Amino acid sequence: MIPTSETDASASTDSETTATSGSPTPLISLIGLFLVLVAAWLLWSGLYKPLLLTLGAISCALCVYLATRMNFFETTSILPLLPRLPLYWLWLLKEIALSSLEVARVVLSPRLELSPTIVDLDAEAQTELCHVILGNSITLTPGTITLDIYKGRLVVHALTAEGAAALKEGKMNRRVAALEAR
Repeated sequence: MIPTSETDASASTDSETTATSGSPTPLISLIGLFLVLVAAWLLWSGLYKPLLLTLGAISCALCVYLATRMNFFETTSILPLLPRLPLYWLWLLKEIALSSLEVARVVLSPRLELSPTIVDLDAEAQTELCHVILGNSITLTPGTITLDIYKGRLVVHALTAEGAAALKEGKMNRRVAALEAR
């Protein structure tokens, strides 16, 4: 579009600037991700030699750089979820243990009560991050696996009809939706 006046010229310049230059990544998000990665590196490596610490810091910095290049921070923010995640993880561990026992019971049963079922679920959460958390939580729970996630709709395979009914009941869906900041 060719501007016809000075007002049009300044308006088109402003819109082009905002369209091409996204908001800068908040420094707190970059530092937060780096610190989480460094803590994980130190915790899991258990080796504190200078060479390994240097390589660990470089790999953590590379991960932060790649996350920035992938626009991770423009579309996703885990910071609002952090206060509620530990309780969710404890609940999820309990669900994984209960589901493990249920799958073991079904598989070891002489009648083999399998009834594979495909379930379509609509995520109650609004953000893509929470959709992914829901899909991963379903997959971590024995007897269920998330086959597809698209625009808040999940396709899930359940080993039994009872497992499918539990998914449709929506307890996990509500728990994940509660993680979102209000």
